[in-house]
Amino acid sequence: MPESIYAARPWLKLLSEAQRAPVDPPETTLHAFRDAVRRAPEHPALAYFDARLDYRELDELSDGFAAHLAARDFRRGDRLALVLQNTPHFVIALLGAWKAGGVVVPVNPMYKEREVAHVLSDAGVTALVCSGHAWEAFLRRTASDSPVRLAYTAEERDLQTRNDTRVLPGRPAPRAEDATDLLRAARSGGRPPADREPGAGETALISYTSGTSGAPKGAMNTHGNIAHNAERMRAGAGLGDGVRIFGLAPLFHITGMVVQVATCIAGAGTLALAYRFEAGVVLDAFAEHRPAFTVGPSTAFMALAAHPSCTRDHFSSFAMIASGGAPLPPALVEKFRADFGPYIRNGYGLTECTAPCASVPPHREAPVDPVSGTLAVGVPGADTLVRILDEDGREVPFGEPGEIVVRGPQVVPGYWNRPEDTEAALPGGELRTGDIGFMDPDGWLYVVDRKKDMINASGFKVWPREVEDVLYSHPAVREAAVVGVPDPYRGESVKAYASLRPGARAEPAELVAYCRERLAAYKYPREVEILPELPKTASGKILRRELRVRA
Repeated sequence: MPESIYAARPWLKLLSEAQRAPVDPPETTLHAFRDAVRRAPEHPALAYFDARLDYRELDELSDGFAAHLAARDFRRGDRLALVLQNTPHFVIALLGAWKAGGVVVPVNPMYKEREVAHVLSDAGVTALVCSGHAWEAFLRRTASDSPVRLAYTAEERDLQTRNDTRVLPGRPAPRAEDATDLLRAARSGGRPPADREPGAGETALISYTSGTSGAPKGAMNTHGNIAHNAERMRAGAGLGDGVRIFGLAPLFHITGMVVQVATCIAGAGTLALAYRFEAGVVLDAFAEHRPAFTVGPSTAFMALAAHPSCTRDHFSSFAMIASGGAPLPPALVEKFRADFGPYIRNGYGLTECTAPCASVPPHREAPVDPVSGTLAVGVPGADTLVRILDEDGREVPFGEPGEIVVRGPQVVPGYWNRPEDTEAALPGGELRTGDIGFMDPDGWLYVVDRKKDMINASGFKVWPREVEDVLYSHPAVREAAVVGVPDPYRGESVKAYASLRPGARAEPAELVAYCRERLAAYKYPREVEILPELPKTASGKILRRELRVRA
């Protein structure tokens, strides 16, 4: 077998000294949390509007919740589903479930009844935590047809007094007689069972993929996966003790869970939360909490930049801003820096590699590929091996596109109860991402697109990302997405969808002409449709599949 050209890890020379240094993470994030309680018991762990919970209080509340679960026969290895927005209840329940020896199943609170039912059944969920409003709306009914036997509800208006109706429900949910109030359970006192301490190799999360191709599958993120990536993030990004992090990404998403919650705990920092994303509320929170770090999808930064009250001062406290979960157009990076100051650092990861497996080092800027116009997503970590393979599983030379595969301590061992899917996606423990990309000789990684999103126009390959990046460079375009549509002559042709910046004007024909001037004849969109908003997942990723259906 020929020697791997990627095994030499050419990207090591691009890393900072801190990024190259070996890390010694605690066995689990629970170990890191207990260390933070010991070191900084009175330091704020969570900020939620005007509420503050210090590490001692968070420890006591999560202890109480763990004891409440254990007293109701919640056993080691049982699954607890969290169907919550970014509130303190999420972190209390997360830590409490781990203290009780459980496995947490984060669930997108925007899921509809059918989607939640699939997760509860597939994961064999024993306990459920959700908002009172969701319980009343449909989760009571959904849970009754699932393995769930313990239900807890959380009131989003708890712990704080502002009750900002821009994001919070206008009135409290009615009290549920058939579910226990989470905070009441957490405040009931008691100690967690002493024999439930999880180990690094045990499953911490069953994180369901977004389901962009087929039914969602549950990736088994271990405690060791999470602790490693959190420590790598904290040390490599230079996030010191007591760092203030703003929870821009949803906590139920692997990015929010690892890069926000676990990284914050690793540094005994403060995690500021604001329920869900609303640009004006987030900007207010930036001004109040003065965070040093946040991470979110490119669509969130587009929305912040478009808000009429956004100023450079809102970002003056940040030492670093990172983006992940959705493609980051080079035009957005430069416009954001020109208007507001920070350079947005790209990153790349998947649920199956427990969030990041490549990022832009803090002392460098990502290059743009001169041929495709694609912004590099960063470079792999010192203990991560990224390779590019052709369709036959052979390595391709630097600069040539192929499937991105990842091996490292952050890669999950498999999918929950899906041995065949595990073998297909993780042969020999190496993750086949399904993403197409290439690596340059220096080690910069570029993601071109998903395999399934490639458009075949008259036999030519068209990657939607390349066309989207051109559209993003138009001054009127806020969001863009490109899909293939049936064409009797070409087989497929390129269609684009776009939304415009506030106050901007552009006609579809103008955008078609703009692309035609900048792309090969087979690449430019034959049609552009302008929409008020493009459909997105809760994590901010634009849903091309919905646009394909529309087309």
